Amino acid sequence: MAYNVDYVNHPSVIAQLDNFVSINACIEVDLFGQVCSESVGTRHISGTGGQLDFVEGAYKSKGGQSFICTPSVKEIKGKKVSTINPTLTTGAIVTSPRTATHMIVTENGIANLKGKSTWERAEALIAIAHPDFQDQLIKDAEAMHIWRKSNK
Repeated sequence: MAYNVDYVNHPSVIAQLDNFVSINACIEVDLFGQVCSESVGTRHISGTGGQLDFVEGAYKSKGGQSFICTPSVKEIKGKKVSTINPTLTTGAIVTSPRTATHMIVTENGIANLKGKSTWERAEALIAIAHPDFQDQLIKDAEAMHIWRKSNK
């Protein structure tokens, strides 16, 4: 039996499935936990698909988990660029808002953002960023007043 996408992708239907796991990819994440999976700045790359539906459904599922996966760096014109940034690139589309983001995964680990404060999110994301970019991300977080040591 096949169901309509309006039913299958509805977060409240997904949330009824205990231990539901969603796995999605992204282009970049900011230190607040906002996820962009659709564009590089204003340049459109992909559609939303059901990402937010499945992120929200898994987030609300009893025992559920939502994973957004990305390499910690990408290469653009021969230069390494972090996929975890202080803010999203100007014009980037927010595919998953920070309030719905659960787990961000890179090759350096997993950042559990569910229920975390802004500075806890920044710390967790910097911990899984590429080591070459962590010091600058800390400086950026301090300037944004979302690094714990700058908030005390």
